[in-house]
Amino acid sequence: MSHSCRFCSSPLETVVADLGATPWSNSFLEPTEAAIAREKAFPLKVMVCSECLLVQTTETVPADEIFNADYHYLSSFSTSWLDHSRRYAERMTERFGLDGTSRVVEVASNDGYLLQYFAANGIPVLGVEPASNAAKIAESRNVPTHVAFFDRDTANELVGRGIRADLTAANNVLAHVPDIADFVSGFALLLKADGVATFEFPHLLRLIEGIQFDTIYHEHYSYLSLVAVERIFEACGLKVFDVEELPTHGGSLRVFAQPLTGTRAATEGLAKVRADEAKAQLTEMATYVAFGERIASVCEGFRAFLRKARSEGKRVAAYGAAAKGNTFLNVCGVTSADIDFIVDRNDLKQGKLSPGSHIPIHEPAKLEAAKPDFVVILPWNLTDEIVDTHAYIRAWGGRFVVAIPEVRVI
Repeated sequence: MSHSCRFCSSPLETVVADLGATPWSNSFLEPTEAAIAREKAFPLKVMVCSECLLVQTTETVPADEIFNADYHYLSSFSTSWLDHSRRYAERMTERFGLDGTSRVVEVASNDGYLLQYFAANGIPVLGVEPASNAAKIAESRNVPTHVAFFDRDTANELVGRGIRADLTAANNVLAHVPDIADFVSGFALLLKADGVATFEFPHLLRLIEGIQFDTIYHEHYSYLSLVAVERIFEACGLKVFDVEELPTHGGSLRVFAQPLTGTRAATEGLAKVRADEAKAQLTEMATYVAFGERIASVCEGFRAFLRKARSEGKRVAAYGAAAKGNTFLNVCGVTSADIDFIVDRNDLKQGKLSPGSHIPIHEPAKLEAAKPDFVVILPWNLTDEIVDTHAYIRAWGGRFVVAIPEVRVI
């Protein structure tokens, strides 16, 4: 079956990773035979466009079926992410002189985790969020929220209501939109002439270096490099003037953009990341092919760990029913026969089964009750936070395990 680039429509010819068919990564199941029987799996294949260099899934799962009233991901359950967001608000307020006359708009504002910090300092805010359950929580935190997917039409609707932004934020959402041109063009419309748009997203370069194939799932339509983002932004009315490298999500970029008529000068940070990507040969198709060939060894390493643990009579649990964890478990072929249970702080996931692998999900207190020998950290980007918070497992000899890019027992 042939595929075309979702941005520039060029034919896609180079496979980056073919992960088989998996369920949606955040579609948790009720623990019933009927729910399991209804579960669907969809092809999870990623290719790269040789023209615009956008790495992308080949299948488009309808976004409104994923980001609906029962969307289970809530940003505020990670204390380290809240700290990250608070620091962002402080830095942007200072750098761009934001005050009570400014306006900050966040797209994919989730439960108000970020905008609450601007609002607390008297800066007018507006969230745009398609998941109504998350938007309701945001409203309870005094974060006004417009329930909608963001695109050109939504931007024009807001502008028609007199809303223009001095600063827009879009954290870990650029990869989640099937029509990336329509999405980015909305920011060019919504920004004031001297406004700034920031976008945070996992850096494709780090994904390749760390064999982070578990960050590939149906909700992530795109996997982004700076070189691809600059090409897309320029075609949609924005130009990048600064880039910051962040440790979040295994290595992310925070890209600063302005309207094409903006006058902010390009920074050294932008030049550095451009040079890093050039050195890594992200314009060469061979780079992407080589990545795909490394995935099988990661899975085999983890399966070998599980076999050894089982042969020694050890009990294995997991922490964090994260989307990346669900991709990892399904690609590795792991089930409840291998991992007894998963714990997660999000009460919306507790009592459910993980998609595909059908492992029961409990509250974190289950760890102390069950006393497993190993706890696999599925959201490995939060390893330090999880280890520090649950150091008590050492009392019974329990140990944490991280499996990306290779098995590491902590």
